[in-house]
Amino acid sequence: MTKKWYEALFTDYAGTYDRESFTQGTLGECDFIESEIGGDRSVPILDIGCGTGRHAIELARRGYTVTGIDLSPSQIERAKAKAAAAGVAPDFLVGDARSLPFDGRFGLAVMICEGAFPLMETDEMNFEILRGAGRALRPGGKLVMTTLNGLFPLHRSVGQFESEGMVEAASGGHDFDLLTFRMRSRLETRDDQGRPIEVDCDERWYIPSELTWLLKQAGFGSVEVFGARLGAFSRADALTPDDFEILAIAAKP
Repeated sequence: MTKKWYEALFTDYAGTYDRESFTQGTLGECDFIESEIGGDRSVPILDIGCGTGRHAIELARRGYTVTGIDLSPSQIERAKAKAAAAGVAPDFLVGDARSLPFDGRFGLAVMICEGAFPLMETDEMNFEILRGAGRALRPGGKLVMTTLNGLFPLHRSVGQFESEGMVEAASGGHDFDLLTFRMRSRLETRDDQGRPIEVDCDERWYIPSELTWLLKQAGFGSVEVFGARLGAFSRADALTPDDFEILAIAAKP
């Protein structure tokens, strides 16, 4: 069976992923995550699309009980190795975010840096991730997530935001479809062994009103959206078309 683009990319990419610029805001992001639950270390946390475990490991260092789940076995393997080196033991699982195996178990779920959502190939698949996050939470639980801000490409040309360094340059350029809000691009990089990889990426961008509606349909009550600043999430940052990502905070009734 042919691998999906996100499966192909993350087959042997864990070490390279940890060196990417967009993974360098972990400490500040965990500060914000902690603030959203008032530093209550009795709250169990679910990290959806946890990748190499950067948020899960840091939160475990701070005394939280964390479960991380990711589709990529190599990402989970590196997460476990990093956790062992750090002397902490989050529960890391290989699993599909579209069918999360949890029911009312967590007080907080996090889904940061496009953790699973919005990488799926259909809107229905992306929605199943939100529904699963809602099911995994206890009543009163909270989801903290980031996703691609559809206002961003509407506000500027693709060439402009490539030149601004907001997205990685792709050999085939970027094709943003106004009818589907999908960005298709060819990414050329190297895996952890230094071998070249070429991946045709296909990511879904969301406008705030659409994301809010989807979260409410997924079982959440209140939904708030803000601008997502790398390593410096804040409720003080109103979302603007200049923000590459949306920071969304949704509470389960």
